[in-house]
Amino acid sequence: MSKKRQKRKVIKENLFNKRRLVILNEDTFEETFSLKLTLMNVFVVASVGAILIIFVTTFIIAFTPLREFIPGYSSSQLKKEATELALKSDSLSKAIKQNDLYLKAIKKVLTGELEYAKFNKDSILETPEVTADKVDLTPSEAELELRKQVAIEEQKAASNSAASKRKSSK
Repeated sequence: MSKKRQKRKVIKENLFNKRRLVILNEDTFEETFSLKLTLMNVFVVASVGAILIIFVTTFIIAFTPLREFIPGYSSSQLKKEATELALKSDSLSKAIKQNDLYLKAIKKVLTGELEYAKFNKDSILETPEVTADKVDLTPSEAELELRKQVAIEEQKAASNSAASKRKSSK
């Protein structure tokens, strides 16, 4: 135990013993700069400097256009263009389907494969659109009761807040 204490004491003395950093002119041996330091001071300054450099680098990368050079990170302009292109491709694929249906209808008319009973002159340009099933949106009794309870609670909260404002202003 005493050896550990002695080692700790030696380390502590080494950390806090003052040392002098001297910069000399090589030709004249004139002292240009002198500084008194401890190992602890050097360690603290180096640690703070490293943390500061990491913080500044992170800030520069996160809030400047440099972030676009990070693999996997796309720019906002690229995202906007991608959504525009997706919308355009969707509308173009819909137009292609309409053209295909139109050409098939024209082909049936020209080849005589058209069934007269099913023919509608507007059907050539009309495309079958898929519609969603109608959903019953009328509220149930439980939902109506819940809405009433919420309205009552909101009225109570509004009256309580108005009363507390009146008390605080007096």
